[in-house]
Amino acid sequence: MHEWTLTTWLIVIALVILAYLLGSIPSAVWIGKKYYGIDIREHGSKNAGTTNMLRVLGKRAALPVFIIDYLKGYIAVLLMALAPVNEAWDINLRLIGTVAVVLGHIFPIFAGFKGGKGVATILGAGTGIYTPILLMCFGVWCFVFAVWHYVSLASMVAGCCYPFFVTIFMTMSYDPAAPFQSIPFIVFAWLVAVMLVWTHRKNIERLRDGNESKIFLWRKKDTTGNEQKDL
Repeated sequence: MHEWTLTTWLIVIALVILAYLLGSIPSAVWIGKKYYGIDIREHGSKNAGTTNMLRVLGKRAALPVFIIDYLKGYIAVLLMALAPVNEAWDINLRLIGTVAVVLGHIFPIFAGFKGGKGVATILGAGTGIYTPILLMCFGVWCFVFAVWHYVSLASMVAGCCYPFFVTIFMTMSYDPAAPFQSIPFIVFAWLVAVMLVWTHRKNIERLRDGNESKIFLWRKKDTTGNEQKDL
């Protein structure tokens, strides 16, 4: 069993802080202000994330936001591998790094602690933990979005599928090195699902009231025959 020395603790603490600071990079806020002259948190759903950028400013603005937010999560998880710990603790530190980077995204120190919902960042972090499960969740997301055109609904459904996929893979895995054999991983997956639902609580209200905006990634004609804006 690996002995946690003072050096180990200092490295782990530094990496967790770094993960939070990575998450705190407010890509949507900075891009909106620098290139479009607006604070995205004052428009649309007032959320500093990819979906609101797509809705308010279009694909050209939303794409770099998604890439940056995704990479924040992915890089934060990979950085946790630098900690001098054994294999049993490696997965746990990756989970801790994920929590830190997502909290940074939701409560960014560089943007007045008012950020986004963390979907893209969770996607990046989850890819760094174990890619196949994230691909399955992404497949669910694509299906729900393609049928109903609600990003919020797709994100919540995919997020709620995450702990079920983790549990299924854990019971089916025969690889002793697979991360699914970590109980904290299952707990983490359920926390992700709960957090995604909680951060989308206003979207749930709008979905219930029929006021949630749909997003189409292609040109679509409305009921009057006029062509809607290509988002």
